[in-house]
Amino acid sequence: MISSTSTDMPRETEALKPTISAPVLQLVDVRKTFGDFAAVDGVNVDIKEGEFVTIVGPSGSGKTTLLRMLAGMEAPSNGYITLRGELINHVPADKRPTCLVFQSLALFPHKTVGENIEFPLKVRKMPPAERKARALELMRMVRLPEHYYSKNVMRCSGGEKQRVALARAFAYDPDVLFFDEPLSALDYKLKKVLEKELKDLHRESGKTFVYITHSLEEAMVMSDRVGVMSRGRIVQIGTPEEIYTRPATRFVAEFFGEVNSFEVRRNPGGDWSLADGAPIVVTRTSDAIGDKATVIVRPETMRFVTGPSSADNLISGKIYNEYSLGSRVQYQVHSGQRVYLVEVTRAASAGLSAGDLVTIGWDARDAIVVGD
Repeated sequence: MISSTSTDMPRETEALKPTISAPVLQLVDVRKTFGDFAAVDGVNVDIKEGEFVTIVGPSGSGKTTLLRMLAGMEAPSNGYITLRGELINHVPADKRPTCLVFQSLALFPHKTVGENIEFPLKVRKMPPAERKARALELMRMVRLPEHYYSKNVMRCSGGEKQRVALARAFAYDPDVLFFDEPLSALDYKLKKVLEKELKDLHRESGKTFVYITHSLEEAMVMSDRVGVMSRGRIVQIGTPEEIYTRPATRFVAEFFGEVNSFEVRRNPGGDWSLADGAPIVVTRTSDAIGDKATVIVRPETMRFVTGPSSADNLISGKIYNEYSLGSRVQYQVHSGQRVYLVEVTRAASAGLSAGDLVTIGWDARDAIVVGD
């Protein structure tokens, strides 16, 4: 699925020639329409050499259509996709120096592990001895035992098949590897192992990875940057830390885990209050929000308060239920018509139970005001 990129490019690419700091992959106002429907609607992204960028979003957000355009399986309706400064809008998949690891893996069921990995090398007419040596080298890289070389691929476990697919992708020696939810069919424990191995492979290979998933955990664990898609647009892109702690919108905040949210309005003096007029103290606000907004507080930044407290915001309520999360415990606290989530360490949960009257609090620095 790889060969050299065509150099017969339109004149319009002259202005897109790379500079020293140019991204390896660039999307400029990329759109894909099907009739009147815009599946991808004006995406702009620069991906640097050696980055691990993950695109996440709910079903129907446009991430799969975006991946198909990046991989050469669809052409953009408008905009530009460039690879090392060369326009590749209409370059077919097999003419791009890229490789796509499918969700289904697309292995050859009648071939051995070694034959699957060697397929790209055989297409290039590499001599058999060199092909085998390279296949064994790639097997070591993806942590497959050498004796698997002659094993039929259909006799491999799900995790082993995933490693075979990865080794075959690296055999293409692509500039960019694309991943279409490759871990979605695996059980939780194996998925955790492969998340770490993929991140290790990325670091060891130095390749550029572009990863599509609906799994927030995969995005947070593996990525250098995460792009969040909604309705065909990337609504925020940044490091996992930035996305989680400084979401740009309510959608991004709620998509990345459970939150406590409060509808608020700005007072003439510049401070904020809840809909019922009660004051709420915050210190962080996102850009370009109006006088009506939402305050977001993560459950793990809330705490139970006993006695005098320095918490900037306090609410009284009753514990309704609790949920064990291993080393942490999450509580559902009812206060009037509102429900709050509070997540604490197991040690801090000692003595708490359903029906207890409690006071919960959080600091202004742990809340952020966002727009819609």
